[in-house]
Amino acid sequence: MRAAVITEPGGPEVFQVQEVPDPTPGPDEVLVAVKASALNRADLMQRRGRYNGPPGTRNDIPGLEMAGVVESVGERVVQWRPGDRVMALLGGMGYASKVAVHERMLMPVPPNLSFEEAASIPETFLTAYDALFLQCGLSMGESVLIHAAGSGVGTAGIQMAAAQGCRIFGTAGSQEKLDGAVELGMDIGINYREQDFAEVVQEQTGGGGVDVILDVIGAPYWDQNIASLAVKGRMVIVGSMGGGTVEKMAIGGLMQKRATVRGTLLRARPLEEKATLVQSFVHQVLPFFADETVRPVVDRVFPLEQTSEAHALMESNANFGKIVLKIDD
Repeated sequence: MRAAVITEPGGPEVFQVQEVPDPTPGPDEVLVAVKASALNRADLMQRRGRYNGPPGTRNDIPGLEMAGVVESVGERVVQWRPGDRVMALLGGMGYASKVAVHERMLMPVPPNLSFEEAASIPETFLTAYDALFLQCGLSMGESVLIHAAGSGVGTAGIQMAAAQGCRIFGTAGSQEKLDGAVELGMDIGINYREQDFAEVVQEQTGGGGVDVILDVIGAPYWDQNIASLAVKGRMVIVGSMGGGTVEKMAIGGLMQKRATVRGTLLRARPLEEKATLVQSFVHQVLPFFADETVRPVVDRVFPLEQTSEAHALMESNANFGKIVLKIDD
């Protein structure tokens, strides 16, 4: 099979498309012919040699989500058959023309979606769904602040929160991204280059703050995040794009507000935990794609041979929504 391989740790230019051995599925696994895979920030870290995949994956082939067609199934597989259109959250190796996936990690591709759109769903929508609703218990009518509103996780979280009737604040670094997020259901956009988001939140909520914060930035936003939380507010941190170490952490505000802060990752979780999350998502969220209550947001599609260009675009932070690799064999 073909794969975009990291030839050595470094910049986007280190990718080469090479022939590598096909995966060998186990009895509970499904072999999928991959049609599209999508980029995630973790892929950039893996390319630089700073984020290894879980056991059973190759560190030189990134990729945390894909969509494709079932090619064959293991002897104990009962849910899928050859020809089924599927998508999945992966531990890695999505930048390849074939992957072996445990049957419980697969989801059906909604019939109204292309493979490129479907490949944009698993990592970002599952991350946002788990963080907002399972970790923080976001409920109808509450308020939420979503950072990086133009990112994959941001665009997913905004749509699902809007479907719950929540009041949504979001941050981004350009008016173009904020305008795009408003079209997805965001109520109040904040340009972090020009405004202090904590001040805007306090002003717009009459000093009450927001019930939930979804943060992908990390350390630089700590103080402002705590200032933005309501009493008994909940914050979940799913990334550290801005840094992972808070030099001076003031905990008084956290205590006074009786707030809850969680950290979470998907990739490192055991199979059973991830499979349980996938099945919950299939029942609770996937039907909303069929009626377009929510939709994947695709910024650009690159052929596998242009993986380096795709990574360069993600590093520029110019994309709104997902960057996708199209894989044709």
